[in-house]
Amino acid sequence: MHMGGRCIIEDSHAPIPGPKRPRYGQAMVIRPYAAGDADGVNSVALAAFAQYQEVYSDWPALMRAVGAMAALADHGEIVVAEDGAGMIVGAVAYVPLFAEPRADFFRPEWPIIRMLVVAPWARGAGIGRKLTEQCLGRARRDGSPRIALHTSPAMEAALSLYLRMGFKLERSVPDRFGVPYGVYLLEIQ
Repeated sequence: MHMGGRCIIEDSHAPIPGPKRPRYGQAMVIRPYAAGDADGVNSVALAAFAQYQEVYSDWPALMRAVGAMAALADHGEIVVAEDGAGMIVGAVAYVPLFAEPRADFFRPEWPIIRMLVVAPWARGAGIGRKLTEQCLGRARRDGSPRIALHTSPAMEAALSLYLRMGFKLERSVPDRFGVPYGVYLLEIQ
């Protein structure tokens, strides 16, 4: 349900197939980032990446970058997910076509999805998909026939989501902090 730039997502409380996970049973609000969200966005990003501490070779450098996720609002649009109590539990950045700076493995005409993060305690409720769909909507708004992102096989849940949504591997790119990455594209319908 959409309400004035906000998207309300009701959790159906349907069981999640597979291993048991705690349910996050509150309504979610998906909305544009506001200046007062910086600390919440950065905290969720750090919490979301904490599981990869043993995977990346330069953890302190990666955490400095991840912990500054809100800075992506300087050249893109951040979308946040908050719970019924107003706590930020997820975020993603959308970088429009031709926006700079961007890594050289992204073509200028590609909008980019950056830093999809969901708090560990809020996973399994469809927040990552809803945030990704918000980026797809922005790409359509901007008239782009495709959207790009980069991710790693180490990020199993995110990569699985992107593949289910139809993203295809475009090419491998240089490792980031010792972890392999690839650029993925989605042709937008």
